[in-house]
Amino acid sequence: MNEIEKDRGPKFRRRAEARPDEVLDAALALFIEKGFAATRVEDIAKRAGLSKGAVYLYFPSKEAVLEALVRRAIVPIADSALQTLHDYEGDPRIVIGLVLNMLAARLSDPRILAMPKLIFREVLGFPELAQMYRREVIDRVIPAVEGLIRRGIDQGYLRQVDPSLTIRSIIGPLLLHVAMAELFGIMPEGGLHLDKLVDNHLSILFDGLSAPPSAKTWSAS
Repeated sequence: MNEIEKDRGPKFRRRAEARPDEVLDAALALFIEKGFAATRVEDIAKRAGLSKGAVYLYFPSKEAVLEALVRRAIVPIADSALQTLHDYEGDPRIVIGLVLNMLAARLSDPRILAMPKLIFREVLGFPELAQMYRREVIDRVIPAVEGLIRRGIDQGYLRQVDPSLTIRSIIGPLLLHVAMAELFGIMPEGGLHLDKLVDNHLSILFDGLSAPPSAKTWSAS
């Protein structure tokens, strides 16, 4: 290998390492503009500045591209939430507030916010996406949240509520907020403002969830 090739090697290796993300960025833009069904792999390749064959080197199908987009955007959020939820002892309202505010902050990134929009649009026509999302996000997060709620009930922080139904009450307003804007075009004045929604939601949620002071059995250190 001559000196020029040596100089070019790391640059080209870095370029190759970046290509999957370049493909995903191009696909995300096209899925938002045209929809999943109307976007062809050729379109993704052209937007990414690659050949169609190069796209297939990284992703075997258009469906695999969509799954990779969800993994890139959503799975790290689930991982962060699980790290916060894992074996937490004490007032669960603190953790619920932290997780929802973290979710609102992450969704302020348009590339991440685009993913729940795409899921709403495409999940009925692409059931494998729903299965993947359930496996990698829902089935991991729900048991951790249920455990948090049960501990909060046992320790007297929360009322005697159904943990499974309570999860729907916790996350439901955020999903509905995005769905109303994406599916029905009902956008609050000034935009989604997920941070304001979370503040409003937590105020209502905690007033309903909190046990009366006399019910608290012990204080976590």
